[in-house]
Amino acid sequence: MTHFPQVTSQRRSPRAQLGGSVSAVIMLQDGARAKAKLQTVSVTGGLLRLAQSLEQGDFVEIIFQTQSGPVRGMAEMLAPTRTRSEVLQAFRFLALGDEDHRALRMVLESTADQSFAGLRSKQFSKSNAF
Repeated sequence: MTHFPQVTSQRRSPRAQLGGSVSAVIMLQDGARAKAKLQTVSVTGGLLRLAQSLEQGDFVEIIFQTQSGPVRGMAEMLAPTRTRSEVLQAFRFLALGDEDHRALRMVLESTADQSFAGLRSKQFSKSNAF
């Protein structure tokens, strides 16, 4: 079954901050490929660091590897933001297969668990400091 992620304005989807540690390949409609680094990801989309921007509104296929398996999804490219040395460009997932959706959810849950454990350990160490 294919998942069609929906953006709801009531609650923002949890995000995993990857800091460019995950490589991604973007397949364009004309068959060309672009390489990117995944900065942030959620079940509804993410943020890529690219050498040069893609056209806003382009429909692409984004592929990246996670510890839970590969994720391959159809996406729409959103407006790019340029810095002095790079381009940051958001994308919105349009469709994800079952296994891709599962792998992505596992990454997000794992990141949330690690963040929560870090917060708990900091809180514990502060409250028990003498």
